[in-house]
Amino acid sequence: MTLHSIVIQKLLSTNAHLGRRVAAHHFKQFTYGHRNNMAIIDSDRTLICLRNAAQFIAAMAHSNARFMFVNTNSLWDEIVEQMTKKIGCYSPAMNILWRTGGFLTNSHSPKKFRSRRKKIVFGPTQPPDCLVVFDSDRKSSAILEAHRLQIPIVSLVDSDMPIEYFNKITYPIPCNNSSAKFVYLFCNLITKTFLLQQKQRGHVSAEIDTSEQVGAIEEAKKDELLVVPYEFLHISTDVEKIEEMLDKLVVIKFNGASGTSMGVSGPKSTMEILNGLTSLDLIVNQIESLNSKYHCSVPLVVVNTNSTHEDTLKVLEKYSSSDINIQSIKQTQHSQLKSQGGQSGEDELYPSDHGAVLLSLLKNGTLDVLLSKGKEYVLLVDSDNVAAKIDPKILDHLVENKIDYCMEVTPTSSYDSDLIGSRLQKFELAEIAQNSVKDSMERFKLVDTGSLWVNVRAIKKLLDTDELRIEDISVSKETESDQVLLQETAVGSAIRFFKNAIGVSVPNSQFLSMKKTSDLLLLKSNLYTYDEGVVVRNIARTNPANPVIELGPEFEKVSDLLSRFKSMPDIIDLDSLNVTGDVWFGAGITLKGKVAIHAKPGMKLEIPDGVVLENEDIKDPSDL
Repeated sequence: MTLHSIVIQKLLSTNAHLGRRVAAHHFKQFTYGHRNNMAIIDSDRTLICLRNAAQFIAAMAHSNARFMFVNTNSLWDEIVEQMTKKIGCYSPAMNILWRTGGFLTNSHSPKKFRSRRKKIVFGPTQPPDCLVVFDSDRKSSAILEAHRLQIPIVSLVDSDMPIEYFNKITYPIPCNNSSAKFVYLFCNLITKTFLLQQKQRGHVSAEIDTSEQVGAIEEAKKDELLVVPYEFLHISTDVEKIEEMLDKLVVIKFNGASGTSMGVSGPKSTMEILNGLTSLDLIVNQIESLNSKYHCSVPLVVVNTNSTHEDTLKVLEKYSSSDINIQSIKQTQHSQLKSQGGQSGEDELYPSDHGAVLLSLLKNGTLDVLLSKGKEYVLLVDSDNVAAKIDPKILDHLVENKIDYCMEVTPTSSYDSDLIGSRLQKFELAEIAQNSVKDSMERFKLVDTGSLWVNVRAIKKLLDTDELRIEDISVSKETESDQVLLQETAVGSAIRFFKNAIGVSVPNSQFLSMKKTSDLLLLKSNLYTYDEGVVVRNIARTNPANPVIELGPEFEKVSDLLSRFKSMPDIIDLDSLNVTGDVWFGAGITLKGKVAIHAKPGMKLEIPDGVVLENEDIKDPSDL
């Protein structure tokens, strides 16, 4: 019996799957069906939501956030009381706080309240950072007040909960909320989560105390970046607010990378990568979806180089009937980075540093145009990252916290992603790689995804005061170590000018660099699909990392890749693939585990249709 089966059996034993007689339409996504006139809640969905809520509570507890637990069901009083005592959040008045309305919304002026139990309690001087509700069907007023104050809500929800309250819950947990066994299980999970985070926070505090000895020096350092875990971010449930926020955004797509290194004429962004779509199509589809969903107007600015401008204009003609405001601009002439051989590569980024490109773009008058149209934030999307996402959740965080500069980063394969997903951390810029360079990934903890959010007014202020200066990074380097140092310098060339600069650690699924045909193989396989322009990884893959694929020079060009694969193989369960020599793949092939295929010189090795290769090392047709 698998661990998953054991957990599901535990949930079933609590009767969490037994819903009410009525299942609201919006709740049907969590139901498995009906039996004996009773809605049956899908235990798998309950488990997923329970894990998401636990991860959020863990993140909040680790940052020493203020919690409030709301329970008005007298049957759960003892269970909730034991939990709150163990985690240090106990208050004798906790179970009667919500007998009266306005407890949170009037918290700025504490006063006495009289409850139905005729007990006197005092309002908190500060609202909580998180609200946990055990009986949401009873206390809708608690949800309304917390939502009004934009306090994240974790709540147990049953099948008949009205949609006007359901939509206001940040982390809903579908279950039978009248089950004492499930409430006990939920409280036990919260208790263990709190105790673990409190233990970890004790170690963190000790480290902070040590660093305070050199506090003045640390505060003066300009080569650090505060990185916020993506799990910490939340988006407002107020649709009008999101619409107003997105109306202040403009997306700038860099289009300076040419596909010549992959045997494709023209820009990489015009190359078909996923179900006939290009990376430019994906960005346009994302913007169309956002504009339609929130009734906003997010424009797209495509920044080209001399070598990509004319080809891009031809491609953009197919969007002439689109409702999106698309503008194509030729970037101001700027020196390119030279390759190791000392020659400028036409297919390299032009130039590689976001700060220099942004400064060049805004100095040609684009800045004033953006401000005149009411735009306050720009999202700069890199040429190579085809999985870049226009994420309103990140924008909401920047607006709410008045952040001027935000870099999207993701953990490298050599760094434990769990460490960055649990708390705020500071990283030196030297620990952030600008590009995903395989040979140097062990030197870095994070990699820059190439997506950058910048406040336009902050840039304007720096330019007006002549404070913003981007160092010249277009200097030829001779050694590999110098190339790595060049990347480190490029990452930090603009960050230090902004007082409110952060990084956001996004999921690995939002970073997929298109540099080689092996990257194209990942996208054209069954590993990825797309939804409203967002690249989505197949949920059937359990390994969070992508397969490591290395193809020989015979697959260097896109035409070679497409001709040597009759159809793209099934790589859901693939860990690594190494192919060299004259190898040809048939249709319907499945690759699993670690697969190596090496054709000897002068030999043509054909992989037949429908074959399944799992942990195989193929060197000869007899090995098949």
